[in-house]
Amino acid sequence: MDTTSVSLLRRLQQPHEETAWQRFVDLYAPLVFHWGKRQGLKVEDAADLVQEVMATLVEKLPQFQYDPQRRFRGWLRTITRNKANDLHRRNKALPQTGREESLQNASAAEGDLFEEVEYRGYLVERAMRLMQAEFHDHVWQACWKLVVEGRTGAETARELNISPNMVYLAKSRVLGRLREELDGLID
Repeated sequence: MDTTSVSLLRRLQQPHEETAWQRFVDLYAPLVFHWGKRQGLKVEDAADLVQEVMATLVEKLPQFQYDPQRRFRGWLRTITRNKANDLHRRNKALPQTGREESLQNASAAEGDLFEEVEYRGYLVERAMRLMQAEFHDHVWQACWKLVVEGRTGAETARELNISPNMVYLAKSRVLGRLREELDGLID
């Protein structure tokens, strides 16, 4: 099964791709929710925002053409921002001055509701959580200790009772899979 992100976007364009949609929702629903909260929506409204954005994507993704020179995230953020603004207008979630200030701040930031580093960190963490079940525990632990905890290869090998070479092979497998998973999603 090809699970690279570009192919995930392509699979979302096909009818009856529930697995692809579940993967997409697992990756992006928390991000859309966060963007909504950053725009001043209440928790309930941010949850509604997620539903509205996903419904819009179901409608628009069949015609979506992935362009590696452009950002998928920018397109998603634009849809999210527009739907959040609609919710603000419809629900009058903020007092008039607060709503205007929120909309001005969103425009002033040129849609940069989520810092680049924070966005990348979020996607890496989320993808890693979703991928963990794909690996044997010792492979996952070897990569985690080496990359995240900053342990040496020798130290990790000793702790897991495997060879240092196995530690580096585990790291290579997990990080290779992570790059595959995030291909096209991190600009």
